[in-house]
Amino acid sequence: MAQVTKDMTIGEIIMVDQGIIPILLGSGMHCIGCPSSQGETLEEAAMVHGMDGDALLAAINEYLAAKN
Repeated sequence: MAQVTKDMTIGEIIMVDQGIIPILLGSGMHCIGCPSSQGETLEEAAMVHGMDGDALLAAINEYLAAKN
């Protein structure tokens, strides 16, 4: 089963499963295609956007677990 960690970049996370994009967009992270998102970790992006990185990580991993 695929799993995401906070130290993975947004670009790496999207490569795991493009179905994660709506989760990121729905949480308010609208810069998915922005160049900095390719090198920014989930933890860094959450901090910059004032989000709870742990909650976002949990939502992504719950989505991935439900696919299996």
